[in-house]
Amino acid sequence: MTMLIRKLESIARLSVEERRAIESLPMRIHNLDARQDIVHDGDKPSHCCLILKGWACRYKLLGQGKRQILSFHIPGDIPDLQSLHIHTMDHSLATMTKATVAFISHESLRALTARYPGIASIFWRDTLIDAGIFREWLVSMGRRSAFEHVAHLFCELYLKLQAVGLAGDYRCPLPITQADLADALGLPPLHINRVLQEMRGKTLITLRSSTLVIEAWDELMRVSEFDPSYLQLEKRAAA
Repeated sequence: MTMLIRKLESIARLSVEERRAIESLPMRIHNLDARQDIVHDGDKPSHCCLILKGWACRYKLLGQGKRQILSFHIPGDIPDLQSLHIHTMDHSLATMTKATVAFISHESLRALTARYPGIASIFWRDTLIDAGIFREWLVSMGRRSAFEHVAHLFCELYLKLQAVGLAGDYRCPLPITQADLADALGLPPLHINRVLQEMRGKTLITLRSSTLVIEAWDELMRVSEFDPSYLQLEKRAAA
């Protein structure tokens, strides 16, 4: 449960008792291959999925196999937490890389939140932050240029990874393909490739071997008008 505790403590404070209660949650751990569905659109799950290692994404599959990625998820995230209260999934959840996930029953989570209202409040806060991220993605889809959109996403992912101890010194893992970025940003893969080349040419980023290095953090924030306040993080990258 270390990653879940890191995630929750990046947005709120947990007492010692609350941490112990989370650590004692029963779970079933599974190792999954890349590109493997965890939950399908239309399912009625009886558990939530905690990402322990690897990356996952929410997505919708449209006609003729067209995919829209709705969000990226990293260790510490519970992407289907809403299934505690919305019983039928309206999208799918899949791994993007090889991943280790923990399935926690709804019954256990309901018992935890009933006994510890503070944890219930933090889960609610996490859900509200999730909605804030959706709003920023909507703004990017509708009003930011492709260059600004990619820059904004890189800033967001770096800070989320840094908050759970998976990034630092403006370097973070980015184990996703240009096709994944295209499906998330609603842009053709060729356009993504051109944007990445332009960013490299301006010495804003270096991207190789599934690792993103942000060479000019302040400039990347400036060009994308990135304001991290919507992430509500207790821990942030140095300016």
